[in-house]
Amino acid sequence: MIGESGADALSLGRLAEQAGITKPVVYDHFGTRAGLLAALYGDFDERQSVTFDAALAASGDSLDSKAAVIADCYVECVLRQGREIPAILAALAGSPEMERIKRDFQLGFIEDCRSTLAPFAGPQGVRTAALWAMLGSAEALSHAAAAGDIDDTEARAELRAIIVGMVARTAV
Repeated sequence: MIGESGADALSLGRLAEQAGITKPVVYDHFGTRAGLLAALYGDFDERQSVTFDAALAASGDSLDSKAAVIADCYVECVLRQGREIPAILAALAGSPEMERIKRDFQLGFIEDCRSTLAPFAGPQGVRTAALWAMLGSAEALSHAAAAGDIDDTEARAELRAIIVGMVARTAV
């Protein structure tokens, strides 16, 4: 429905009508329109997490291999969003549901990266500030690639180099 008419046209009533169910069923399940949009974004995030975990499991055991998977998956996730996910994010901007979901995604991603990169880091591990910087870089590079400002191959390579450099700094 969002792909056809945009996020602004999505309502719980319209969803119930399209699904052929009563409104109370939809309201009981999602509560609010923001709850519905948050569930849609959460579903997208969950599918991306499964893809990320599978790619990490299938990757080589080197730092470069793990860094490449992290970079490739992050950039690919942003490129694969299509029009619908940005529309959902825009519709949820400033809502408590979106803030919670976004924060949960960020913290989960940072912890996944911390544990993936730990075998290559020094005794103190990868610093939390460095992981937040990596996340900011991943976001900026991915959105620049999605906008066509840089090539997606360049975005992936730069992010991989940032991750490798970040981990290398922990060894000193």
